[in-house]
Amino acid sequence: MRRAMTDRSAIDLNCDLGEDASEEGARREAAVLEFVSSINVACGMHAGDAHVMRGIMQAAVARGIAIGAHPSFADREHFGRRELPVTSEQAYELVTYQLGAAEAIARAAGARLNHVKPHGALYNMAARDAALAGAIARAVRDFDSGLVLYGLSGSALIAAAEANGLTSAAEVFADRTYRADGSLTSRSRADALITDEELAVAQVLAMVADGKVRSVDGSVVEVRPDTVCIHGDQPRAPAFAARLRRSLESKGVKVRPILRA
Repeated sequence: MRRAMTDRSAIDLNCDLGEDASEEGARREAAVLEFVSSINVACGMHAGDAHVMRGIMQAAVARGIAIGAHPSFADREHFGRRELPVTSEQAYELVTYQLGAAEAIARAAGARLNHVKPHGALYNMAARDAALAGAIARAVRDFDSGLVLYGLSGSALIAAAEANGLTSAAEVFADRTYRADGSLTSRSRADALITDEELAVAQVLAMVADGKVRSVDGSVVEVRPDTVCIHGDQPRAPAFAARLRRSLESKGVKVRPILRA
């Protein structure tokens, strides 16, 4: 069992990218790269394509940013956020297929995959479903056991990563609210997202400093903050990433990636 050791003086700041092929989206994603330490690149199933993947990976290589695969359900219509029935075998093959594509593009861009972070519904289902989490972890292990597997702090995916001998990175979220059980509030609810940047920054600083976050019902939830996720599909993503990084560094927290074995 391996895990990224939580060091309160350092944090990985990650962002989901390669999800917007428009000119405006490309500019926004490139701007975000200036402030994060790792990125999770869409593998073409919920968003992106080979051209978009190669472009964002090349830009990341030029900045020394760790590159990860962001596999999802094959569901572009719903941006990979719709929960779908899937067997363990299907999940294993789905993830393996996308890792192969991501690794090939990474090599073409002069890089090597560093980590894997499932996207959307696949991520949330694996957080609570041990069988699905196990299938994903085995796919990562069999593809490349040196890869770091990102998962929601305290989730089944973190447990599966460690059970399969992978380095795990427990993830917390800057702009999402939490339920009392440590899961993320469903996007179907009005209070799922934190739109006030000041509140989002305060939530991250509290999680990094104390390992705790306040849930929507007011209870305190313990978290393991190895890596913080921000989302690159918001118009103010670059500005927020910059503000969050400045805030972390002002508290003496270094922003750095969690590197593969």
